Amino acid sequence: SLSGRHTGTTDVPLTASGQEKAKLLATRLKGITFDTVYSSPMQRALRTAQLAGFEHPQVTDLLREVNYGRFEGLTTGQIREAHPGWELYKDGCPGGETPQQIHARARAFIELAAPGDRELAARGDRRTAIAFAHGHILRAIAVAWISAEITVAAGLQLDVATLNILSDEDRYGRVIALWNAS
Repeated sequence: SLSGRHTGTTDVPLTASGQEKAKLLATRLKGITFDTVYSSPMQRALRTAQLAGFEHPQVTDLLREVNYGRFEGLTTGQIREAHPGWELYKDGCPGGETPQQIHARARAFIELAAPGDRELAARGDRRTAIAFAHGHILRAIAVAWISAEITVAAGLQLDVATLNILSDEDRYGRVIALWNAS
């Protein structure tokens, strides 16, 4: 959010700046076909998908933003005043999701979006999917994709309406092929 507040369960609308960035993303994605388009049920993600050219994405709760529990509506600075050194992917949120729950949800989304991906790749058949979601859950999906610990997600900067590519390469296996590209 513009204010820097954690809005995991608060369904805030997409900002004017977010709308402009989503429209720019549409030009980058024009002409690319995806086998499946996924979105969080939150209105800001759905609107981003629509503005990017995908009117009817498959909605899944797996892409909801992290449940911040008692930290909902607070900024990181406010949280750290009461909990010095707090880090989402290390400490989780009281009354919300734990790092393990976030990581498990990220892995569940990968299973939904890329079932049997390696078997398809071995046959030369590649599936493509695109997901419209939120910063913290997308960072968790990226680290789950490469089988890294959830704490690694803290080291990934992710801006609004950026392009990120997770790929399963014949030579390297699962990689983050592109990250935070605007």
